[in-house]
Amino acid sequence: MRTRLALCLLLAAATPAFADGQDVDKVNGSISIDATQQAGDLDTVNGSIRIGANATTGDASTVNGGIQLADGAHTGALETVNGSIRAGGGMVVDGSVETVNGSIFFDRGSRISKGVSTVNGAIGLVSTELGGGIETVNGDITVGIGSHVKGGIKVEKPTSSWLNIHMGKPKPPRIIIGPNAVVDGPLVFEREVKLYVHATAKTGPITGATAVRFDTPTAPQD
Repeated sequence: MRTRLALCLLLAAATPAFADGQDVDKVNGSISIDATQQAGDLDTVNGSIRIGANATTGDASTVNGGIQLADGAHTGALETVNGSIRAGGGMVVDGSVETVNGSIFFDRGSRISKGVSTVNGAIGLVSTELGGGIETVNGDITVGIGSHVKGGIKVEKPTSSWLNIHMGKPKPPRIIIGPNAVVDGPLVFEREVKLYVHATAKTGPITGATAVRFDTPTAPQD
């Protein structure tokens, strides 16, 4: 009996904290949630976060590291400072998606309840529904085929300190609204951009840029 009790206690101690939906907190180290598992909030400082297919988690946040999500995962808000966020198809995000220095990409059939934003990083959506808007300073934006952005798009003017660090004239971001894509809100550009809007796309009012219409599968090269 004692042997069986000791074995049970040992197995319980070895079970990962996220197995029953608890939070996972680290300072140095990556976090990995296997397919179909459940976990609470995921937080690390120096490490990446990987969430497997059809897994369910709370918010996921890191400072120095990327976030990778496999098909069908369901999460809370996603945030990283220095790293990219890349998601497969059929994702559900109950919150916003944010990076500072890193790109964001969501594949087909994904739904994000709030907005998506970067400072220095591209944003790409494919057949994705976005409940909020898109914001960036220096990143390209592609609202890909069949995507629906229920907020608007805003490209903010870089600060003077950023301009002082990056010598020379910065390259204008490319903003592409693809085939059958919809942006409900206004498109506001506080800096020079290259804006391409497909003939089948629908947008709100555009301020600060002149749209170049295209009817090919992909936007023209600059």
